[in-house]
Parts: sequence; C-alpha cells; structure tokens
Amino acid sequence: MAEARRTIDLLWFEEPQSRRGRRKGLSLVQVVDAAIALADAEGLDAVSMRRVAQELGVVPMTLYTYVPDKAALLDLMLDALYLRMPRSDGGGPGWRERVGAVAAENRRLYDDHAWAAEISASRPPLGPGLMAKYEHELRAFADCGLDDVETDSALTFVLGFVQHSSRAAAAARAVAERTDQTDAEWWEESGPLLEKVFDQHKYPIAVRVGAAAGAELGAAFDAEHAYAFGLERVLDGLGVMIEARREQ
Repeated sequence: MAEARRTIDLLWFEEPQSRRGRRKGLSLVQVVDAAIALADAEGLDAVSMRRVAQELGVVPMTLYTYVPDKAALLDLMLDALYLRMPRSDGGGPGWRERVGAVAAENRRLYDDHAWAAEISASRPPLGPGLMAKYEHELRAFADCGLDDVETDSALTFVLGFVQHSSRAAAAARAVAERTDQTDAEWWEESGPLLEKVFDQHKYPIAVRVGAAAGAELGAAFDAEHAYAFGLERVLDGLGVMIEARREQ
C-alpha cells in the first residue's frame, strides 16, 4: 500500500522530499524523460533502473531516491506521454469523426513511442495524463445515447483496436529492419515462388484470395490498410449500437 501511495504521489507531481543520496540538480522529470528517450531508442526491454541511472550519470541507488521501482517508472513514463500528447478540439460534426480523431491520436502516440503499445492497459497509470486523456476521449461519444458503462466500453473497444493494430505495425517494421528487406520486396521475391508451391486445386480459395490481396497491397500484410479497414469496421459496429440506443 505504501509503494502504491508513493507512485500516486509521484504521478500527481508531488516530488519526494529531500533524501540522502539524491543528486542535486536532478529532477523526477529528468529521470522520466531519460527513461522515455531510452525506450524510444532501444525498446522497453532496455529500460531498467540501472540503465536509466547510467544514462543520467548517477549510481543506481540514487535513482531509487526518486522512483521506488521499475513498475512505478513505467507508470510515470506512460502518464507523461498521455499528458503531452496532442489532442484535437473534439468538436467534430459527428461521433464517427470524433472517435476517428481519438483513434488517430492514439495511433500517432504509438507510432512515436512503439513501446507504449506493449504495456498492458488493464491497470493504467492513475495520473493527470491518463485523466486528461480519458476525459477528452469520452467527449467523443457525447450525444450518442450510450449509458456510462457503454461509453467506457465503447472507448475501450476503440483503444484496444488501435493498440493491437499498432503492435502489428511495429512488429512488421521490426521484421523489415531485421531482414533489411521491405514487405514489398519480400512479396516481390516470395510471391512467384509461392505460386509454384501452392496447390491451386487443394487450396483454391486461399490461392485466389491471397493472390488478389497480395497484388493489391504489394505485401502479405499492409499495416496501413489493416488499420484503415479495421477502424471502419469498429465504427460500423459501434454505429449499430448507437442507432439502436437512439431509437429506444
């Protein structure tokens, strides 16, 4: 309970009182920013208390006088991103446009900080960044006729789709970097070979549909297309529920 309380205090910008071992001139914001920069450059696995301390030029024990552990540091990092992320004015003409804007904001966040999509959303950081983000995003569903629980569930549905989509896009980028080959280059090389291997009589539907999709997208998987297609289906599904509530 004490550790949880300290994390909440840190999230709401209540700097710990002066303690022995703290480096003069170093702030909690600097610690969080150093951790974010490290995660952006090398991924979430690179972030440890020892490594962040190294980046800041202090011994690891000094870092513990600012942040109790890595779990608290991750909360602070994510909440800082939420607090700083650009937001639309939320005044779109219709709920689809407003919710689409919320999805785009989160996708940009994950594009800029891919590691953020790897963190589970089941226990989000209860800080000012999250609350500002949550308040802003809930307003996208204003006048939809949904009750409070449905509104929260609808938002969770949208954000879950964006997070999953962003993870898939990041994985595709990682493969391209590791192999030094774009998806289009891979398909150009592999497509003709697969045509020779696949039995068109045994897998007629898979061969036909796969060939058509590959020719259209220039790859076996296109993150941009998957996101655009999926978001429209998410909005379509929500639209059915919203229309039903409005008719009640």
